[in-house]
Amino acid sequence: MAEEFALLGVPSCAGTHGPGQEKAPAALRSAGLVERLRAAGVTVTDRGDLPVVPFRTDPVHRDRQNLPLVVEVVRAVAKGVGAVLDDGAVPLVVGGDCTITLGVLAAYIARWPGTGLLYFDGDLDLSVPETTRSGILDTMVLSHLLGEGAPELREAGPRTPLLGPEGIVAFGYEPAELGAAGRERLGRYRLRALSCTELTAPGVDPVAEARAAWRVLAADHERFVLHFDVDVIDSVDLPLANFPHFNEGLPVGVAFDCLAEFCAAPQLAGLVVTEVNPDRDPDGALVDTLVGALVRALGRRAD
Repeated sequence: MAEEFALLGVPSCAGTHGPGQEKAPAALRSAGLVERLRAAGVTVTDRGDLPVVPFRTDPVHRDRQNLPLVVEVVRAVAKGVGAVLDDGAVPLVVGGDCTITLGVLAAYIARWPGTGLLYFDGDLDLSVPETTRSGILDTMVLSHLLGEGAPELREAGPRTPLLGPEGIVAFGYEPAELGAAGRERLGRYRLRALSCTELTAPGVDPVAEARAAWRVLAADHERFVLHFDVDVIDSVDLPLANFPHFNEGLPVGVAFDCLAEFCAAPQLAGLVVTEVNPDRDPDGALVDTLVGALVRALGRRAD
């Protein structure tokens, strides 16, 4: 029986820096994501979208912006993804900001406690309210998965911590964006993490490193979720990310080749795509490029 993907949109800006990401699921559909996947041999159904959550600031809680709303979205995502999993499909979740991955992992861990996470992101998201300057919860995803941060969010899943450091491999982050507190947590947790500067060093084969990364995770986990934040790509090449990284990150071709390698892993059990901001793409060309990369990656898996 063919593997079936189920597309679920999370048009939410609850945990992010500004407006635009709530438009991503509609933009990806308009670029033909579902039809192009099917043409590439991928079996996919469209489960529609969760409710739209527009951007807003929270002046009263400056170190944890919109925490109750983020928790609400996380729980809605966990319920929606859980329904997909219970139907035997593979979730293809398109956001929306990175906090939606907390809800995705909550659904998996409730069913398969040994699920791992491959965090393909331009940031390690290791901030916490006590050390943040912005208070944006989008910058705190791994910290909350690891059991730090706001209790309402770190305890939003079936266990705390939701994941241990052995269940995470981070790939492609920009070390210049990490900061002192992030570096401390990276060292304390001994997270398995490979930066974009290491991946683009002379003599390094990034796709081989991507293959090694998923194999390391798969060695101890029967399944893993891939979190793909488009800000892992240098914004000079693809200025689509809500939080741009100009002259940082991976070249667009390298990032898409690594994405295809990750999607070919037999243990891949779900894909989350985050930080797409159509407001940065007035003619739709960037979203079209991204859809092409997703189709190529998942089409390779279907082959």
